Amino acid sequence: MAQPAIELMTERDVEAVARLRLATFFAGTARTLEDDVAGLRGLLDGDGFEAAFVARDGGKPVGSCLLVRHEIDEARDLSPWLAGLVVEPACRGLGIGEGLVRTVEAHAAAAGVDTLHLYTWEARRFYERLGWSAVEIFMEEGEPMLLMRRAL
Repeated sequence: MAQPAIELMTERDVEAVARLRLATFFAGTARTLEDDVAGLRGLLDGDGFEAAFVARDGGKPVGSCLLVRHEIDEARDLSPWLAGLVVEPACRGLGIGEGLVRTVEAHAAAAGVDTLHLYTWEARRFYERLGWSAVEIFMEEGEPMLLMRRAL
């Protein structure tokens, strides 16, 4: 596979990305495809600061990552956030995730952001390799999470 193109998400990407996000992040929850589609569309129609990026291989979305103002209610004072990094399982380990993260970082830096935040548990080592720093561990719905940040 050639390195996928990473671009701003368009309407034609929304449903495929929402399906990937549901399978990865929201399996077993009450979140519906319609909920996720609506959230992604909100980013497409926003003010240009918040953004949704997609990695496409042959026109097919194989990954996505978002820049959002707010991510978790307990940390409303922190902004903005890198959120929702997801890559198709068959495409992992090929540098797509790193490309998506770097694209969001560049978009944020170009908008004047000096620090980005994210939370994760499973992917903490991945983000550490990309220069992100651990801030604190907290509990989210009974599961440990790690708040991380990166100076841009």
